Amino acid sequence: MLVISIISTKGGVGKTTTAANLGGFAADAGLRVLLIDLDVQPTLSSYYPLAHRAASGIYELLAFNEQNLEQLVSRTCIDGLDVVLSNDDKGQLNTLLLHAPDGRLRLRHLLPAFQASYDLVLLDTQGARSALLEMAVLASGLALSPVTPEILAARELRRGTMQLLEDIAPYRHLGIEPPPLRLLINRVHPVSANARLIQQALRDLFQDHAGIRVLATDVPAIEAYPRAATHGLPVHRVEYRQPPGRVAPAALDTMRGLADELFPQWQDRFARVSGRPPRPLVAGRPHGERT
Repeated sequence: MLVISIISTKGGVGKTTTAANLGGFAADAGLRVLLIDLDVQPTLSSYYPLAHRAASGIYELLAFNEQNLEQLVSRTCIDGLDVVLSNDDKGQLNTLLLHAPDGRLRLRHLLPAFQASYDLVLLDTQGARSALLEMAVLASGLALSPVTPEILAARELRRGTMQLLEDIAPYRHLGIEPPPLRLLINRVHPVSANARLIQQALRDLFQDHAGIRVLATDVPAIEAYPRAATHGLPVHRVEYRQPPGRVAPAALDTMRGLADELFPQWQDRFARVSGRPPRPLVAGRPHGERT
């Protein structure tokens, strides 16, 4: 089971959109995918319509160590894509984890309960430095940070996200290595010269940086992404062909390129995703089980 945290200490860079679309694409490729919404603002929890809503969510998982998947896991309308909903509407979890002896390691200790049921777990986080964010990073094998091609976003990446990884480095003494960081340049306007300059500057900056790599795939600023969110669908189903006359690739090609870079072991599965909706969800499917 691979665990990926989608992180940034800056809000509004596209973490939730990235998590939702990457999860939807991987599920359509036949992987068993679990989204865990760690944001107090439950945007990911409401991104996809639910076929089944569980009684509990992230609060019960982290506050009470609930490990019964039937209680925790909701099923989305996308076959193979499940979600642990954010239900910490009063923001109590951050304070609880901040003062708990195992706070920053709690999710890492609880995730084995999902091991047999999922191939991929995506952790969506809040856009601010917090105990919840540090916990998510320490629970993951890879961190993915969307960054918009703007100078302020690039500065915040260096000041916030990279500083976070440096601050959790002492956990190496417990045998826990900070995860490698992959940077995803998001919302790229192909005709913006300034955006292209910042893209190149980011790639040059981290070219020889151990543990940090800028992905070759970037996400263009096209209307297919907000349109997909409006309809509660993965973006590759909404746009699986490149519109005539547009420079930016089809959303399907972008998501396939991103998934190929992050998960090369599943490239053969990703190659078979057409973007057209698969067969309907089968009622009564157990959590994490493919039919």
